[in-house]
Amino acid sequence: MINKSDVTRDNIVDYLLEVFAVRGPESYLGEPVSMADHMEQSAACAVEDGAPDSLVIAALLHDIGHFIGDFPLDALENGTDNLHEDAGGAILKMFYPPEVSEPVRLHVAAKRYLCTVDETYYDRLSPASINSLNLQGGKMSAEEVAEFEANPHHKDAVRLRYYDDDGKVAGRTIHKVAYYRPMLESLRLQ
Repeated sequence: MINKSDVTRDNIVDYLLEVFAVRGPESYLGEPVSMADHMEQSAACAVEDGAPDSLVIAALLHDIGHFIGDFPLDALENGTDNLHEDAGGAILKMFYPPEVSEPVRLHVAAKRYLCTVDETYYDRLSPASINSLNLQGGKMSAEEVAEFEANPHHKDAVRLRYYDDDGKVAGRTIHKVAYYRPMLESLRLQ
């Protein structure tokens, strides 16, 4: 396995595929799918929505921070915000354009945002997402809403959030992560 500290532009794709292979089969915070299935389903939702490749890859990698961050995978279940969006956004920012890294970094904020601006959104959240919402700060303040909306990638983060919510269906037919290798390679920063 490639060590996180040894990741370079040349091996980032191999690293990401290894992370999926090793950590992906783990359970997903009380959801009916594994972590890998969830991320692959989220990417499938983006493809079905006609999203650009950058947003498809953001959907595929949005929860990568659960695997590479400083907290154990079950931190959220045990009452600790694991800041996975920051861990994922940080590594992706080093190797991918903001069209990939920013929606990943903002996908938790997008959940908080949608709970604030759309009174029906909360009702679509799974119990695990409601639990994590409470740990991640709950609804946004007016200042947080303004800051979120000022980010040029906030609309893609909202789209990603819906893919995240819809990517939790047991038994759904999806492409596995290796299918996305050409996209992962072509989107890397030069």
